[in-house]
Amino acid sequence: MMATNASGAISSEMPESTVSIRSALVYVCPRFSATIIMARKINWLGLLLVPLACTNDASPPDEAPSARAPAATEVPSDPVVLFLGTSLTAGLGVDAEAAFPALVQTKIDSLGWAFTVANGGVSGETSAGGVRRLPWVLRQPIAVLVLELGANDGLRGLDIAQLERNLDSIIVSTRATFPGVRIVIAGMQAPPDLGTRYSTEFRSVFVRLAGRHDAALIPFVLEDVGGVTALNQADGIHPTAEGHAVIAETVWQTLEPVLRALVAEAGS
Repeated sequence: MMATNASGAISSEMPESTVSIRSALVYVCPRFSATIIMARKINWLGLLLVPLACTNDASPPDEAPSARAPAATEVPSDPVVLFLGTSLTAGLGVDAEAAFPALVQTKIDSLGWAFTVANGGVSGETSAGGVRRLPWVLRQPIAVLVLELGANDGLRGLDIAQLERNLDSIIVSTRATFPGVRIVIAGMQAPPDLGTRYSTEFRSVFVRLAGRHDAALIPFVLEDVGGVTALNQADGIHPTAEGHAVIAETVWQTLEPVLRALVAEAGS
């Protein structure tokens, strides 16, 4: 069960008493955060996503992203692993090279695998925001979608059924666009001050989606990081560089077999 400390930090155990402070992932507007995270990689996703990095899910739904940024003209030649997520994915408060998607790229490179990691993290992003920007993101092909959305829904106490519908829509739309795409779902937990029922149902959403869509599941993306003071920044929510290193290991345990299977298929 997840808990928060006095700053709203996420942890893996619930104390006897809970707090109601949720100084969330929600209202922080960082530096441009949605970029290709390795400088040597082609920056097509950065061109697509940077204008949304500070929207905080507040843009009018009918506002066309293409009106606010030039379209990319080049795409990576290697298969793309897209991390679609929140400020956790964006690496708020740490250098781009220290964010966990960048560390995953390093792991991929160390094995000599030809994948390009794209960081589609946007601070304050909710599942609804992910649905709205998905058609824009899917203008370019992806081989793997790592879906890290839901944390801000939980911090805001948003409707769980709507969260599940939104994430389901993202998965279905992605597969409809790219039928061979692999899906990895990053599980999250909700603050306990919203009640045991809400927290339990929230956690179950990710399990159900993984089963429904035959997706790989990371049970809790902040395992061994949430609530650990030494691995989080002063806000108690966003991981330090050391925290991101732990997250990268957690993500890699689930992602590595997915990529290995793709490599094997390409070589057969």
